[in-house]
Amino acid sequence: MAKATVSLPQGTRDFSAEVVRKRNYIFNTIRNVFELYGFAPLETPAMENLETLMGKYGEEGDKLIFKILNNGLDNPAKHEQIRTDFEKVLEGKNIKTITERALRYDLTIPFARYVAMNYGQLTLPFKRYQIQPVWRADRPQKGRYREFYQCDADVVGSTSLLNEVELANIYATVFEKLGVDVEIRINSRKILAALAEICGGSDKLTDITIAIDKLDKIGIEKVKEELAQRGLDETQVTTIEKYLAISGSNEEKLAAAKALIGETELGKAGLEEIEYVLNYITPDFRLSTFDSRLTIDFTLARGLNYYTGLIFEVKANGVQMGSIGGGGRYDDLTGLFGVPNVPGVGISFGVDRIYDVMEELKLFPETVHTGVKVLFFNLGDQESKTAFGLMQQLRANNIGCELFHEATKMDKQFKYADKKQIPFAIIIGSKELEEGTCVIKNLAASEQKTVLQSELIKEFS
Repeated sequence: MAKATVSLPQGTRDFSAEVVRKRNYIFNTIRNVFELYGFAPLETPAMENLETLMGKYGEEGDKLIFKILNNGLDNPAKHEQIRTDFEKVLEGKNIKTITERALRYDLTIPFARYVAMNYGQLTLPFKRYQIQPVWRADRPQKGRYREFYQCDADVVGSTSLLNEVELANIYATVFEKLGVDVEIRINSRKILAALAEICGGSDKLTDITIAIDKLDKIGIEKVKEELAQRGLDETQVTTIEKYLAISGSNEEKLAAAKALIGETELGKAGLEEIEYVLNYITPDFRLSTFDSRLTIDFTLARGLNYYTGLIFEVKANGVQMGSIGGGGRYDDLTGLFGVPNVPGVGISFGVDRIYDVMEELKLFPETVHTGVKVLFFNLGDQESKTAFGLMQQLRANNIGCELFHEATKMDKQFKYADKKQIPFAIIIGSKELEEGTCVIKNLAASEQKTVLQSELIKEFS
């Protein structure tokens, strides 16, 4: 009989204990900072109604939504209708007889849906964080998966730019704690809207942002070609090229942008918002090295239609990797769900990419690998019973322990401890049983000492 081929769906992964511990280190670091800044946890379902998600992520994003087939599609009496409906779905149409639900694409739209459904019961401003998986029908590659986790923090019910200041500091705090050297880039959709205004009108905004968002991937010449294909004339393309060429210090970039779009109402507003955030973080309140991390990047577009104000993106220095965080202001996101004029702003951490960066740069601390701290050797029935009682005492004091599952050669038990990276072994043989002692072996240092069983907890406290 041929051996069955076992595999995973493309873009998904299994996680070993070692990987899970490293991921939890990232999750816990982010979660602790979110809590430190006053954000409360929230969870939403893995699937949403299709109408909740479609049309919220722009032309490119809608193509990446995983749709879920309805039950009952195997009804023979309806085969012809199902075939016709499938053909419509393949053309990009949404047919309720085939699919009514989809896996969530991100955490922001489900959050907006939650706020809209519960708006009357929320204390405003409402600050929530969410750490859950999302799914995208993207082409799998390094740092890009079809199933991955996001960690979001959002504030709704406030227009204050203090929220943007806080979120920028959350980014700085988390990556400082993780030891990742990053650059936090900032721009404003208002500035991009002003650029569209001087290039033919607001209806050009989506075309411009979709093209600009590809700049890092395809280069300026290809961006210019795409803009031309989207109907912009040579003068408009030249203006956008001049905008994308702005460089220098933050001050120099602001000066150049003011000269180009500063006369427009939207351009002036967007530039003032950026200056507010930059100027608010004075030396007295600045995190160490934070001033060098916050950088104006006028090429930053964040190609999602719901952003309306300041936008963020985080890149790790020293590695070839896409963004590891991003977000921005979306002042009428809940209006999509019948609750208009609710301001909001949020950021997201790309945990899977952060993991890859930390793995490449070897930034995980050694202690993250250790789950069990102590292995009790099994040297016989009575010895193991005594060891079990001591093990339970250590566990009661939050010290992870194991008792080897059978009485066998000590060499086998040492190898087990080594493979699981357990740092200490405790040995209780017939002699120790009689004397009421035990031998503690520090496996990493190749040292050992004998202590009274009654004193064992003190040795690990």
